[in-house]
Amino acid sequence: MCMTIPSRVLSVDGELATVECFGVQRDVSTILLSESLAIGDYVTVMANAFVLEKIPADVALESLAYLSSVLAEPESDSVR
Repeated sequence: MCMTIPSRVLSVDGELATVECFGVQRDVSTILLSESLAIGDYVTVMANAFVLEKIPADVALESLAYLSSVLAEPESDSVR
């Protein structure tokens, strides 16, 4: 199972883009994407290497807010 996390585009250079998510920057390939990217766009990234799709900013920000809240919750010892 693979989970994609929205990332914000910081720069685009040909078929490579630099993206940021939760303060971590990485270079990813845009070779699988059929549309052009611009700085500030949000994309989903698979396997830390490939952009899968461009997504609306409101969807990306909602997803990131949810992930932040889930990751911030302490683990419960009562799960069995």
